[in-house]
Amino acid sequence: MSKVSVIEVKNTAQLKQFVRFPMDLYKNNPYYVPSFINDEINIWNPAENPAMQYSEAKQFLAFKNDKLAGRIAVIINHKEERELGIRKVRFGWIDFIDDIEVSKALIDTAIAYAKEKNIDKIEGPMGFTNLDKAGMLTLGFDRLATMIGIYNHEYYPKHLEQLGLIKEKEWVEFELQFPEVLPDKIHKFNELISQKYKLKVLNFKSKEEIIEYVDPMFDLLDETYKHLSTYTPISDEQRKTYKEKYFKLIDKDYIVCVADDADQLIAFAITMPSYSKALQKSKGKLLPFGWWHFLKAGKKNDRANFYLIGIHPDYQRRGVTSIIFKEIWKLFRKKGVKYLETNPELEENKSVQLLWQDYGPVNHKRRRTYSLNIK
Repeated sequence: MSKVSVIEVKNTAQLKQFVRFPMDLYKNNPYYVPSFINDEINIWNPAENPAMQYSEAKQFLAFKNDKLAGRIAVIINHKEERELGIRKVRFGWIDFIDDIEVSKALIDTAIAYAKEKNIDKIEGPMGFTNLDKAGMLTLGFDRLATMIGIYNHEYYPKHLEQLGLIKEKEWVEFELQFPEVLPDKIHKFNELISQKYKLKVLNFKSKEEIIEYVDPMFDLLDETYKHLSTYTPISDEQRKTYKEKYFKLIDKDYIVCVADDADQLIAFAITMPSYSKALQKSKGKLLPFGWWHFLKAGKKNDRANFYLIGIHPDYQRRGVTSIIFKEIWKLFRKKGVKYLETNPELEENKSVQLLWQDYGPVNHKRRRTYSLNIK
């Protein structure tokens, strides 16, 4: 008789098993993109992940007949509870073989953890905060994953639904092909908007010049998304970590910033060359040769990913997105980029989706979180 057992991750060796499991599960899948192994390990280190300062988390491994068959993490974000009044157990980093006994054992583990903490709801897959990966893929299994999106087998959502979990939130992603030439009306509209609101595009000569705008970017993110029911403001610790770790990786040419006549930042957008194939080739490691694949992808690439956008509420629906898009188009023409893939956007976040509406966006991926009330 088959037997499924679940153990809590307690040491470094088990944590490495936890991190590497999806790489083995998707070993021959051409669409899966691995994460950096060291980054995945550091997520669970309070010294590296500021969200751990106000969260508690555990990781678990599932074995079937003594063979590793799945994993799951459970998280309680106390900041979310204090600021939004949302009390739930987040589950994430969930992967499993196509065996309902294994997926059930993992979900049962999340349920047991919630009961232990006197919490009545679980939801996932999601990370610690709004800036982490979230949402189980439900459309786009045959499309190459990105660095900022979770990839999973088609059987995953079927398992969760069979276990009684229901849709909680839905994200959509779009792909668009950039036009060779922008219509004259777009150029004229950009000039009209810029003159009417006295706006200008900031040009950066070095990465150092960008640093003074990083905090205003985070402020704009808070202003842009604070109306969403699930959004929690970015903490000072998170700002510091993201500034130190991630902004140094971004090519300054791929950052678009728009300011008013008082030099106040009113909008920004960050895109990056697609590093999906580079990550596949590097197998989640920069050394010894992974850095070479990333260098090549940064210099020559016909695909890019859209990462972040922030627009002050006072300027939303006033044509500022047109200015951003024109600047992105100019950059992509220069770099030889033909295709852009957006980041996951909450289905109800229509204001961000307006950025693409005039450029033939194709909704090629969808993802969702699943929840279960366990009263």
